[in-house]
Amino acid sequence: MAAVDSQGLARSEHGKGKGKGKRRAYGSNVSLPEEQMNKTWADPASVRLPLDLGTRVHCKWLANDSQYHEVKIIERRQLPGSSGPSAYEYYVHYMGYNRRMDEWVALEQFDLTKVQVDLLEELDAAGGRKKKKVTADDHDSDSDHGDFDATALKEHEEFTKVKNIDKIELGRHIMDTWYFSPYPQEFKDCKMLYLCEYSLHFFKRRSQMLRHMQKCRAKHPPGEEIYRNGNVCMFEVDGKKEKIFSQNLCYMAKLFLDHKTLYYDVDLFLFYILCEIDERGAHIVGYFSKEKCSEEGYNLACILTLPAYQRKGYGKFLISMSYELSKIEGKVGTPERPLSDLGRVSYHGYWTRILLTIIKDHTGPISIKDLSEMTAIKTNDIVATLQQLNLIQYQKGQHVLYAAPKVVEKYLKQAGDAGLVVDPSKIIWTPYNAEREYAIIKN
Repeated sequence: MAAVDSQGLARSEHGKGKGKGKRRAYGSNVSLPEEQMNKTWADPASVRLPLDLGTRVHCKWLANDSQYHEVKIIERRQLPGSSGPSAYEYYVHYMGYNRRMDEWVALEQFDLTKVQVDLLEELDAAGGRKKKKVTADDHDSDSDHGDFDATALKEHEEFTKVKNIDKIELGRHIMDTWYFSPYPQEFKDCKMLYLCEYSLHFFKRRSQMLRHMQKCRAKHPPGEEIYRNGNVCMFEVDGKKEKIFSQNLCYMAKLFLDHKTLYYDVDLFLFYILCEIDERGAHIVGYFSKEKCSEEGYNLACILTLPAYQRKGYGKFLISMSYELSKIEGKVGTPERPLSDLGRVSYHGYWTRILLTIIKDHTGPISIKDLSEMTAIKTNDIVATLQQLNLIQYQKGQHVLYAAPKVVEKYLKQAGDAGLVVDPSKIIWTPYNAEREYAIIKN
């Protein structure tokens, strides 16, 4: 398994015992695991083009960058109008980095003196060709996979291994995409996808999008506006009533969410669209979705802040809003599982801030149940958070809270600020009522 350091690079944790499983790498002071020594650099003269899938080679991160990183070739394609073994570009994964960094690169970005070959090869009995054995090192870990099942994860990554759209233009912003999204086949290998920022209709050419914008009268997402405070507002969109918009939203969201699976079946979901307002209209910043009726008590199914609006506190706002809506419903809530690693960190920060702020200001005894009723946070999440902070112990059949003021202050500081704060008095919202909707349909 690989751990990730502060620069995001993978560090090997194999063979921690002295003299076991480690060997020196060609006179360097770096100790490598035994399986890493089964790989060596190929003689540049023996490197054959085009490079095979699965080959590891050193590559410039950007065409004008001087620094090289180890990559694994995921896919290759021939350049249009070109021929010969050099007329290919390659889709690569930067080892130790999140899949969102994967990209197409030109052959010129490779250092062909650093092509890694595997010494553990065997002859294929059928054709007499060399066949590479698969080792544990071939399956690179991704820090954002969280609690996902390994088998399902492997199938998912195979299906979505190559991004099909490079960039999107949404309003004033052009954003690099991170992941594959199942847009219709005719949009495959689209360098730039143009979206109407109000309806989220998508086009291959900017001229098409501009013609659509001349006809589109919308200046904000569909649905009901449920919140407005300053230049920020939020709309509730019913997936059943606004199916096209909701599906377009899911298509766009998948470009930035690795494990999102909802594309077409939007009828059972409500979407809460966060927007910034100016004289031109309401511009989508991000959103979260939730099931209309969740038997598990989930108050959030999916959450996204668009890259152009990240690091402004909007993600914290969306999490906070999901709990404010749960308070209005009179229910406790929890995010849908499994959580990614990033999701787990975000929620742990939110739960820590909310719970410790109450504990800090509260006088007298307080129970886990009291905290749950005050915050709409599920008791399991409260217990898990306080246990992770070492502020709770289980004694004589019950949880006992130990929270010294200095310790509480330290953890509150580590949790960071609350970002953009939700003002509950500005929420104008009626919870979804399935019986009421059924009666409307029936009549």
